[in-house]
Amino acid sequence: MIHNPGFLLTVLAFVAVIGPLVFVHELGHYLVGRWCGVKAEAFSIGFGPELFAWVDRRGTRWRVAALPLGGYVRFKGDMNAASMTDPAWLEMSAKDRAESFPAKPLWQRAAIVAAGPAINFLFAILILATFAFVHGESRTPAVAGLVQPGSAAASAGIVAGDRIVSLGGRTMTTFDDIRLYAQIRPGEPVEIVLDRNGDRIVKQGRIGSVAEDDGLGNKFNVGRLGIGPGKPVIEPVSLWRAPVVAIERTGQIIRTMVETLGQIASGGRSVKELGGPLKIAQVSGQAATLGVESFIFFAALISINLGFINLLPIPMLDGGHLLFYGIEAVQRRPVSAQAQEWAYRSGLAVLMAMMLLVTFNDLSSFGLWKSLSGLIG
Repeated sequence: MIHNPGFLLTVLAFVAVIGPLVFVHELGHYLVGRWCGVKAEAFSIGFGPELFAWVDRRGTRWRVAALPLGGYVRFKGDMNAASMTDPAWLEMSAKDRAESFPAKPLWQRAAIVAAGPAINFLFAILILATFAFVHGESRTPAVAGLVQPGSAAASAGIVAGDRIVSLGGRTMTTFDDIRLYAQIRPGEPVEIVLDRNGDRIVKQGRIGSVAEDDGLGNKFNVGRLGIGPGKPVIEPVSLWRAPVVAIERTGQIIRTMVETLGQIASGGRSVKELGGPLKIAQVSGQAATLGVESFIFFAALISINLGFINLLPIPMLDGGHLLFYGIEAVQRRPVSAQAQEWAYRSGLAVLMAMMLLVTFNDLSSFGLWKSLSGLIG
């Protein structure tokens, strides 16, 4: 296994992941916008200096920019790439107003905005459905096939053959459910409900904590109960059921993301665990060395992350726009221009702060600050 892929491979892998996902995201906005009769004036992959561009027969300028960290579709009536409404749209001709974004009904504007994250989720579901159809679905029962001596499970009184009914009140159906629940809760107390030979037993325990290395030089704690599964059960997945399995897996991933962010917000996890573009680039290169399937699966995870992050209710993100539309639907009038301006500036400040934080974390994980302190000291 190659743990330190070359710089060129890392860059190419990062572009190969982020470029298509950004394109897919913006394509969602663009296609639903066209369906609603809104003219797209610009479709950009990346920010910053323009590398090359062309104008199609509809008058849309398709551009590729130097910084592949995002993109945007600027519709007629938008003032900028953040889709803030241009006050001058009211001065347009009747024909131009008819194909401008602000003139459309609320539900159409909301649909256009929501289409970006939605297509990211659909893209990931398509990948996960394909994997489920090809490889099947793990349905190994939530039964302790073995219990590691001295483990958290042993301390809680779990013995081989016990079926784990629930952990912390959450029902455990398969062994994967146990793994997913435990891995993000190292050291946390947990109520364990067991089925032992038909008898229901309730135990109080604590999830074990194991220090692991992700292969990229980063150490972190992972929750472990210390039990192993019985005989693996892999069920074939039919073509019609594959999307259902993919949706379930996507839901599990999103739930894990929400719970992890909640732990960071509550202080249960360190903000140092948040990664940014540099970390994505590094992991992209790592995934590329593990084979095509690993790389595609990683792209699916990033697509889910991209869709989820864009739905956060932060102005300048799609979720912020949807929040404004929700307020507009309730009060039956748009949010005032002054309030939107204040919100967008606040949202920009939040996003910039987050970008600085994750970049600092990324550079720290690369050992930059340690190297600099060594030079100074």
